[in-house]
Amino acid sequence: MQIVITHSAEDTDRKIYSEIFNGGAGLTYLHDLPAGRHPAAVKEAGILLCWNPPRELASVNNDSFRNLKFVQLVSAGYDHLNFDIFPSECVIAANQGAYARAMAEHAVAMMLALEKRLLINHKKLSAGEFDQKTNSGTLRGKVCGVIGFGSIGKETSRLLKSFGVKIFAVNTTGTTGEDVDFTGTLDDLPFVLKSSDIILISIPLNGRTRNLFGEKEFGLMKHDALLINVARGAIINERELYLHLKLHPNFRAGIDAWWIEPFSSGEFKIEYPFFDLPNVLGSPHNSAIIPGALEEGKRRAAENVLNYLNGKAVKGIIRRG
Repeated sequence: MQIVITHSAEDTDRKIYSEIFNGGAGLTYLHDLPAGRHPAAVKEAGILLCWNPPRELASVNNDSFRNLKFVQLVSAGYDHLNFDIFPSECVIAANQGAYARAMAEHAVAMMLALEKRLLINHKKLSAGEFDQKTNSGTLRGKVCGVIGFGSIGKETSRLLKSFGVKIFAVNTTGTTGEDVDFTGTLDDLPFVLKSSDIILISIPLNGRTRNLFGEKEFGLMKHDALLINVARGAIINERELYLHLKLHPNFRAGIDAWWIEPFSSGEFKIEYPFFDLPNVLGSPHNSAIIPGALEEGKRRAAENVLNYLNGKAVKGIIRRG
């Protein structure tokens, strides 16, 4: 079966794909072809290996997708995907868990930085103020509500356990084999928000989770709660988060995922001055970017394609609708 790699592939990427498929499938690199040949290449393919399909396949008409059997994303997220262009019988898989460990470290780093007031104290020192009396915070004994207990949530929870943090997990089934203190579904969100000192958002963006966090949800949370978002910006209502942070200075937020980002929109833009607030810590959606992470992500995506070709279990299959 012909596999079309739609993302720009460096020599290291091509070496990974050659090693994994080892002649068992034909490989076509879309970037090696002139744009005029893209539609025909996709039409002849049975499998696509993509990073950002809306951009990579902009020159391809919808009719060219009709023969596709399988689409594998290199990205773990899939909210940027237009499912309507692919045949209903086409299997689509996200790169489940590929970047979870790096993202878990980043999430915990944000929690620690906010609890320990690192940015605030750094700014005070730079202004000549030596504030040794204001209490720092601690993770020990806190409750972390993990909204989206998939690969990222589980990896983060394992790290937090070493700090003595209790875990309240929210997933689709309300059950888990992990060592947690509570498990529920989104129906239990009010209870988890009221009970938690820390909220980690690591849930996929979909119809139900868009604007999941707004004025009502923030009102349920503790006045000095800590909110970390490593998922997607649109899960949180931007205006309501800004107003809550501004009106509640002891409430803190670590934001890695923003509402308007270059990956999907071509630019970074915020509608409210978050960086004027002392209780906000931001990062440029780079929680997964550590040395070798992208190469490992491509390797795992390719191995998932190989599983599909060999009739083995495929990870990360996306349920449409």
